[in-house]
Amino acid sequence: MFETLGRFAYRRRRLVLALTGVFVALGVVWGTGVFGSLANGGFDAPDTEAANAVKTIEQNVGRTGTDVIVLYRNPSGTVADPSFRQAVEGDLAALPTADVTAVSTYWSTKSPVFVSKDQHSTYAVLTLAGATPEDRLDTFHKIASQVRSGPAGLDTKVGGEVAVFDEVNTQTEHDIVKAETISTPIVLILLVVVFGGLVAASLPLFVGALAILGSFVLLRGLSAITDVSIFSINIVTMIGLGLAIDYALFIVTRFREELARGNDVETALATTMATAGRTVAFSGVTVGVAITSLVLFPVMFLKSMAYGGAAAVAIAMIAALTALPALLAVLGHRVNNLRIFKPRRSAAEHGAWYRLAHSVMKRPVRYVVVLVPVLLVLGIPFLSAQLGGVDHRSLPSGATSRTVTETLQRDFPGAGGSDIYAAVRFSSAPGDPSAALAPYIAGLQQVRDVENVRLGGYENGVASVVVHTRFTAQELPARDVVHGVRAVPAPSGTDVQVGGETAAVIDLLDVLKERAPYMAGFIVVVTFLLLFVAFGSFVLPAKALLMNVLSLSAAFGAMVWIFQDGHLSGLLDFTPAGFLDATNPVLLFAVLFGLSMDYEVFLLSRIREEYDRTGDNTQAVALGLQRTGGIITSAALLLIIVVAAFSTSGIVFVKMIGVGLVIAIALDATIVRALLVPATMRLLGRANWWAPAPLARWWKSHGFREEPQGWSRESSQSPPELVRR
Repeated sequence: MFETLGRFAYRRRRLVLALTGVFVALGVVWGTGVFGSLANGGFDAPDTEAANAVKTIEQNVGRTGTDVIVLYRNPSGTVADPSFRQAVEGDLAALPTADVTAVSTYWSTKSPVFVSKDQHSTYAVLTLAGATPEDRLDTFHKIASQVRSGPAGLDTKVGGEVAVFDEVNTQTEHDIVKAETISTPIVLILLVVVFGGLVAASLPLFVGALAILGSFVLLRGLSAITDVSIFSINIVTMIGLGLAIDYALFIVTRFREELARGNDVETALATTMATAGRTVAFSGVTVGVAITSLVLFPVMFLKSMAYGGAAAVAIAMIAALTALPALLAVLGHRVNNLRIFKPRRSAAEHGAWYRLAHSVMKRPVRYVVVLVPVLLVLGIPFLSAQLGGVDHRSLPSGATSRTVTETLQRDFPGAGGSDIYAAVRFSSAPGDPSAALAPYIAGLQQVRDVENVRLGGYENGVASVVVHTRFTAQELPARDVVHGVRAVPAPSGTDVQVGGETAAVIDLLDVLKERAPYMAGFIVVVTFLLLFVAFGSFVLPAKALLMNVLSLSAAFGAMVWIFQDGHLSGLLDFTPAGFLDATNPVLLFAVLFGLSMDYEVFLLSRIREEYDRTGDNTQAVALGLQRTGGIITSAALLLIIVVAAFSTSGIVFVKMIGVGLVIAIALDATIVRALLVPATMRLLGRANWWAPAPLARWWKSHGFREEPQGWSRESSQSPPELVRR
């Protein structure tokens, strides 16, 4: 199959490259418009009590959120000065009423909540026109410059939910450009070092560009039929560019090896696709399966990451299996042109990686006994992980909307803390809603840490009861308040649902806890089956899964130590919140599991090839590591450079993804693949290749593998041509 694909790419290279050109044009002209079609937020779980409570209130009583907060400060006057009032109200009156549907200020409400402790600051709450968050964001863009300019003589800052969304969008686009600016030159230099020449070094970047542009096209198309989060762009850039470089590195390296053996271009390409191409296909499917598992969660952010990640993996794999072979067919021996220096090569059979493998396999028990506990110890901090939601601290320090929130919490008595919303639906309309709800409100007032309770409004048989607590929405004690509010009996003849930001976090955690076992089971079962089809063993998939658990536990432990406990916060420039965003461990599990399997497939494919040729397990492991160790290390280093650039992101949970991937990839490519895999495979010996007899017979007849024509296990020489068995 893959040999045929290689020969097709050679014989139809101009057609393949012409179609690639059309695809690139589509990506540049249409796909790059994806930023304007993506949604924001999406961290809450839909169809939960919290989500339904807010939906009921907003459909009947009115909006619960604060679209825009405009913070005014007068250094020389207080809110009691008529000039301060005239300046603020005049500024707000100039806003178009078609865009701003309601305005609340200190002077319109007489509420002291709107006045700072020193009386020199106040704020206004604006309600914007628009049925959806995206509509309100469009409305904000119309008035943003007018609101931000503010009255002369006053310091004006803009915050609130919509302003935060706008700043997150801007920061995300800035971070992607910054990450690519940092990583691309470094990656190109390293590729030149690996290949020794500019032509070969440029090919992985060519595949990476195709992966990113292609993913943009798919995401923009998806956004027309479903909500896709803006943050999916981050995973497209990370995974798409990183895996494209990995896949191209393996294929180009194998192609150059085949040319060096004296094969003509067509034979070299066919052999490359039958070996490295097959491995790339299995790797892509395995990584894609792991990332696609995120669609099992009914959370828009996680689903969007599944869409973006799966699109990036699929396009990177397809480009590496079609456009890249066609380009190699055109280049032929010119792939070695523009050589800057001749890279140093170790002995083909007994180089440094071969010696390392034999060194490890001489004392395998020692390596396992030492390294496994080390990885488990690194994972211990994850046992004390606290999970929460996303708040203003996700933005970089100094971001305007974050500054507004922090100023309100610090300087405005009563503006700090958070609100919990109870949607009370009456089965029959009461004559006096206030009287009917008085006993319920009195019960809520008795809940521990509740500061005040008020009737927010009543329409269409639905009342909004607002419960205020001194804790901010993301503080852990606020969850106890929500549980207390939910425990208060509903008034007779009513149905009560409790929502708000804290309640949404509680419900999100419940949904994640409910769906996580299904996700893990799906990944484990499908990955196990794929690895069995690839290698014909029951033992190797089980071992690979255990290796993944070890590296993942160490990476998760590091995430808690860094981002929850705040170590390295100064170096990485973020504000620790005391918890991890609840969606991040789920996302990291899927992505890291897939990437770990990526290198496992590459290594085991070459080991299986050598085992089929020699029948010697120890020799196969040593030769397999010798022929892939340098490439895997180079691929891992290049991928680390790509994802490490995202650790500079101003968005904390994007930074966390970047740092987590760097740690996991580094551990996986060094401790796990270079040391633990040889040690455990030496201990297992021929048992590595065991499978139940019926399945073993099936695999020998139908297993998806490539073997030399006329080859037998007794043969000791690699044949010149590979065919599908």
